[in-house]
Order: sequence, then structure tokens, then C-alpha cells
Amino acid sequence: MLGPQTLSRDPLQQSRPLAKRCRLQPRDAARLPESAWKLLFYLGCWSYCAYLLLGTRYPFFHDPPSVFYDWRSGMAVPWDIAAAYLLQGSFYCHSIYATVYMDTWRKDSVVMLVHHVVTLVLIASSYAFRYHNVGLLVFFLHDVSDVQLEFTKLNIYFKARGGTYHRLHGLVANLGCLSFCFCWFWFRLYWFPLKVLYATCHSSLRSVPDIPYYFFFNTLLLILTVMNIYWFLYIVAFAAKVLTGQMRELEDLREYDTLEAQTTKPCKAEKPLRNGLVKDKLF
Repeated sequence: MLGPQTLSRDPLQQSRPLAKRCRLQPRDAARLPESAWKLLFYLGCWSYCAYLLLGTRYPFFHDPPSVFYDWRSGMAVPWDIAAAYLLQGSFYCHSIYATVYMDTWRKDSVVMLVHHVVTLVLIASSYAFRYHNVGLLVFFLHDVSDVQLEFTKLNIYFKARGGTYHRLHGLVANLGCLSFCFCWFWFRLYWFPLKVLYATCHSSLRSVPDIPYYFFFNTLLLILTVMNIYWFLYIVAFAAKVLTGQMRELEDLREYDTLEAQTTKPCKAEKPLRNGLVKDKLF
């Protein structure tokens, strides 16, 4: 029978086998499971949405107003789009719980929680109102930057494994950061208003003059746009620190609070998380 002395509280010992095998730093080993899981999910979902929009009969990406062609209340949802909704809806249900109880608390975690709630409401309402064609386009335009974010974070974790610096991972992390910044701007701040907001705010009224829930649906999309702008300013501030020399090494793209970074031992009122770190809730 195992005694208490055989249980290690070291985050590295409690992390995934890959982190142990690669001898990651304890802090990076604790971050690894979250980023690896999100990378697999976002890559799979984005690839599936890209296939539907670019490899099938759906013309929504090249012709955004077509999302409302032949629209009618209570119309059937195609099974392939319904599958994308099932994946995304289940993920964001879990994400709300994970942000509060599992993931490491960061400076933008409150905004992240609001984002997950708004996204889940958008997913549920767009399916119920039969705006699923718009939803498919929104999935495609948002998930691509998340794929690059998590891939870049993994390379940041692996570049200092085993106590030595690995140039290849450092180079990939730097290139991934640049690609992430560009794709965030292009997909979320350029194509999203050009394709999605134009279709929902303007083209919808031309195709269906009395379309229901117009203001409710567009308000949620505008809130999502505001959060995309907020995070882009966050990204620009991060890039400015790197370019001006305030940050000598490219670290996790989502910075941690100073209080958390200085925490070495959990206090009695705090509970250790599954990823090995301690989260001090701010609300």
C-alpha cells in the first residue's frame, strides 16, 4: 500500500508522460497538457470546417451573402454542419468549466470567460434560429488563429527542454508568433467583418427583410468583434515588449499575473489544479 511519502507534489512528476520524457521545466510541463489538448481540438475542428467551406458545395466563404439564400424558419440543418456544431458546443461547455476550475488564471481570464459564454450562446442561438451557415463561417475564421497559438506555445515549452536551448523550437516559436499575429488580424479583424458582419447586418435584410432575432444575433457578433480587438491590442503590446527589448525571450503568449508568477507554494486556502499550478481566483 502506498504511503503519503511516496506521492510527489512536483508538477513535473504529475504531468503527462511526454513532458517527463522530454524533461521539460516544471512550469512548462504543467502548461503542456492544456496546450496539447487545445491544439488537437482546434486543428481537427478547423480542418473539418475548411473542408466543408472549401471542398464541398457550400459557397459561404466565397459568397458570404449566400448564407441567407433560401433561409426559412425551422429549416433542416445539414448533418455535416450539425456535427461541427456538436463539437464546438461541447468544447465551449467544457471551456467555461475549465477556465474557472482547471486552467491557470491569467490576466485576460475574465475576458476569456466572457468570450466562452458569448460563444456558447451564439452557438446555441444560431442553431436554434437556423443561422447555422453563419456559424460555420465563424468557426472557420476563428479557429485558425487558435491552432497557431497553441502550436507556438508548445514550441516555446520545448525550446528549453532538458536544461539546454533548442534552436529549432526557438525559431519555430518566433515564426509561429509572427504568423499568429498576422492571421489574427487577417481572419478575425479583416475577413470577419468583411464576410460575417456584412452578411448578418446587411445581406440578411436584403434576403429576408423581416428576419427574426436580427438585433440579438448581431449584438452578440459585435461583442465578439470587440473582444477580438481587445486581444489584438494585447498581442500588439506583447510584440512591442519583444521588439523594444523589455522581454528578452519569447515566453507564453498569454502572460501570467505577477502574483502567480511569484507563487512557489500554495497557501492553505488554495487548491492545486490538475495541471499542477495554483490559481488565485479574482472573482
